[in-house]
Amino acid sequence: MKSQTAERQDVHNQPADGEAVPRVCASCESRHRGICGALSPPELLRLSRTSGRRTLLYGETLIGDEQSVQSFANILSGAVKLSKILPDGRQQIVGLQFAPDFLGRPFHRESHLSVEAAATTQLCTFPRAEFERLIADSPGLEHRILEQTLMQLDEAREWMVTLGRKSAREKVASFLLAIARYIDPDRTGGEIVFDLPLTRSDMADFLGLTIETVSRQLTALKRDRLIQLEGTRRVTVLRHAMLEDAAGS
Repeated sequence: MKSQTAERQDVHNQPADGEAVPRVCASCESRHRGICGALSPPELLRLSRTSGRRTLLYGETLIGDEQSVQSFANILSGAVKLSKILPDGRQQIVGLQFAPDFLGRPFHRESHLSVEAAATTQLCTFPRAEFERLIADSPGLEHRILEQTLMQLDEAREWMVTLGRKSAREKVASFLLAIARYIDPDRTGGEIVFDLPLTRSDMADFLGLTIETVSRQLTALKRDRLIQLEGTRRVTVLRHAMLEDAAGS
């Protein structure tokens, strides 16, 4: 990730309690639900002075496998896919990340994954060295990163069960539920509308299925009135509980 080193001039905002809070952070989702929620106003100001905004277009690579890491980022909107490239050039998608996820692995100088935009994605980037110094100075930030890491470990273990034991229908339904939970983590019923962050080809790669099987299962879920499809990306979850049953949850 390319480092943003120039000090920003748009970070100051003075709230009633007298502590400086960066203006650009006031309504940011990462400030409330992401890792920045663990930072005090002075710590947030310190990080924001070296932060920058970056837009990735669909398919654009943020960092490649085995490349040197110069900066980390928070996802503000959009989605990225994490992939591992095998020596013969084959790619395996191993994860997806959404707002307000943190992108990066502190204290490692090289990336062990390729990070690519799965949709137009907005990022807030900050230098690796400054962020690692802030971790050392902020137990709250260190704790928040540990929480996110453990959550991702739980998700990876859950996904191992999905890939290893579930049927094609259960895999596709599980994938749709995972996206819905990222979009609205507190929703347990009602309709949820979102755009798929992966193409059918990428979904097939991620789920260990063929493109034809993914398409058949999406059509079957639509026929059963669990979801509604518009075009190739737009999905509406119509019956949340029934989709959970279809996922084997």
